[in-house]
Amino acid sequence: MDNIEVFDSPGKGRGLRATKELLSGDVLFSEPPFAAVVFDSLADKICHSCFRRQDKLQRCGQCKFAQYCDKTCQSAGWKEHKLECGAIKAFGAIGDNFGKAPNENIRLAARIMWRLDKEGGVMSDMQMTSLDDLENHISDMPEDDLKELKVDIHNFLDYWPRNSKQHRVDDISHIFGVINCNGFTVSDQRGLNAVGVGLFPNLCLVNHDCWPNCTVILNHGNQSAVNTVYHSQMRIELRALGKIEPGEEVTVSYVDFLNVTEDRQRQLKMHYFFDCTCEHCKGHIKDDLKMGGKEVDGVKVGACECEIHPCMSFKFDQQISHWVIKICRECMEKQEPVLADTHIYQLRMWSTASEVLAYLQFIDEAADYARKMVDGYNKLYHPCNAHLGMATMRAGVTHWQAGKIEVGHGMICKAYAILQRTHGPTHPITKDLEAMRMQTEMELRMFRENEYIYKSMREAALKNQPMNMMNEPMAESVKNLFRRQKK
Repeated sequence: MDNIEVFDSPGKGRGLRATKELLSGDVLFSEPPFAAVVFDSLADKICHSCFRRQDKLQRCGQCKFAQYCDKTCQSAGWKEHKLECGAIKAFGAIGDNFGKAPNENIRLAARIMWRLDKEGGVMSDMQMTSLDDLENHISDMPEDDLKELKVDIHNFLDYWPRNSKQHRVDDISHIFGVINCNGFTVSDQRGLNAVGVGLFPNLCLVNHDCWPNCTVILNHGNQSAVNTVYHSQMRIELRALGKIEPGEEVTVSYVDFLNVTEDRQRQLKMHYFFDCTCEHCKGHIKDDLKMGGKEVDGVKVGACECEIHPCMSFKFDQQISHWVIKICRECMEKQEPVLADTHIYQLRMWSTASEVLAYLQFIDEAADYARKMVDGYNKLYHPCNAHLGMATMRAGVTHWQAGKIEVGHGMICKAYAILQRTHGPTHPITKDLEAMRMQTEMELRMFRENEYIYKSMREAALKNQPMNMMNEPMAESVKNLFRRQKK
């Protein structure tokens, strides 16, 4: 923690600031979770120890709920699961709860309280705050959320073992409140999908800015060694997006900058209970681009009110995907003549269309929409924004698959440069990008030496080994860094 210190941030309370000059890509600090759990909906698809997605998992023989990659992961996770195992088994034997496990908030709160009982609120000299000092914002919660909180507390009391230390309801409420506004989403090994939620006390001290100077990524560590002594912990890493001067506050963005100021303000107030006063909010910076109309001969055309269709929340399959593309094309037919290429409705539609078309193997058309999407993102996002890097990577891969090797290689190189800073050189996505960069560079040389031979070899390769269908598009392409409160 030599890079940062706690200070009183004007108008924000406690925050963190740099103690020395930091450069783009530098790691300010890393931190293992105080506790973390897998989402309820993915409990049988994700390892409960390493949080990796696996096709085949081994179920805990006692509680029948926890799932692990193998005995190595089960042994590594036993310290956290030991008390939880009996509690889940007992909870599932109670009346209406028969055969069920408590929800993720209850399981996380219990793991936190078991660790507090055993080790106290500060685990080491590296922890800069205790859980007691974190804000819970219970007094700011709306009535409906307070009702949900009371239900969770009631179920927690049913779940909490009678032979464990008993706690006051106020202490339990505080932990639930801290989880609600400080829980951080845990991603799978590729960093593409949120699979769980955890609590990272030091990260809770990093304040928000809509145009931040840092980003947060999850490093899964190494848990493949047979001997758990050689394992490295899963941890978050706070990385600088650019040069940070000594004394400058370090910030991350709690919400996606692609939203206009009004929407960002509403999300921050609803989920984190504060009003953002950053320069981008005060000046409504780039809102004119995000909601702009197309210019024809220097004159702006009128606006279009065709928004994202609710079909985007479905799990995609072949039949639904064709329906989604039909909806997208109808919307784009209305949007493209009147909306600027940076309008967020336009960008969201292009993003959805490119993902679904790639899933359906209409690669050329998918590449065209992906390029438009990235061109718009480049005008809106910070040049080192992780969302921009991921979108550029996807667009580069789509162009590569479409045989547009020059554009594809350029995009992959640009994505690699961004993710080197946001994710670091050892992250699985960065390693994948490095391999793709080397492969496309080799193909590009071949293309430039003899375009005809390159295309002939590519067509022959595709006939012998057709392109694998891309992963199903995510229902929500851009994930918030911080876990949003359930509604």
